Amino acid sequence: MNANQIINMVVRMVFRRVLNKGISAGINAVSNRKGQGGQMAERQPRQGGSSVPNVGKTQKRARQATKLARRVGRF
Repeated sequence: MNANQIINMVVRMVFRRVLNKGISAGINAVSNRKGQGGQMAERQPRQGGSSVPNVGKTQKRARQATKLARRVGRF
């Protein structure tokens, strides 16, 4: 193994970690966002009966699913 291959390997490892952290931060920022769209969705009555959707559990499940997908994708 020459020096060029070792340097490329280290750079790839660092770049992959930085990129994954950036993607994770972006996904978390979007899923935790409390904006106008989220408030409007909660106020609208649902056709199925109940007037308030269970948004918290759905967001938690989505975050867990993305974390699991990232773990599985590493292997």
